[in-house]
Amino acid sequence: MKYLALVYYDEKIMNRLSQQEWDSLNQECMACVARLSDGGHYITGSPLLPTSTATTVRVRDNRVTTTDGPFAETKEQLAGFYMLEAKDLDEAIALAGKIPPARYGSVEVRPARELMEKGNQAGGNATETAGESL
Repeated sequence: MKYLALVYYDEKIMNRLSQQEWDSLNQECMACVARLSDGGHYITGSPLLPTSTATTVRVRDNRVTTTDGPFAETKEQLAGFYMLEAKDLDEAIALAGKIPPARYGSVEVRPARELMEKGNQAGGNATETAGESL
């Protein structure tokens, strides 16, 4: 099953890291990806640029509006993601616990679901539909 591991941290704290500390953390992340890949758990992922580069898009009454920056006013910002393959939530949590930036913030683990032409449950709460595992 696929799990999305969303990496969050406080950008203010990260901005205080020295260049050497930042480089070291990024090297740890690359090593983590290599280990996850070797174990057959890494599907894809990417770090994100700072929230100052974000644009939030909304559609209301068929009109697209944009706002500079992220929508949520939070202490921690979405910093990147890892798409993982794991047999169950327990394994996904164990894998996410090895993602280095978890030391600075948090990693949210969520099961991914497949979109189907028909039969998607409202809100995405289905784990099985019509006998097919998602």
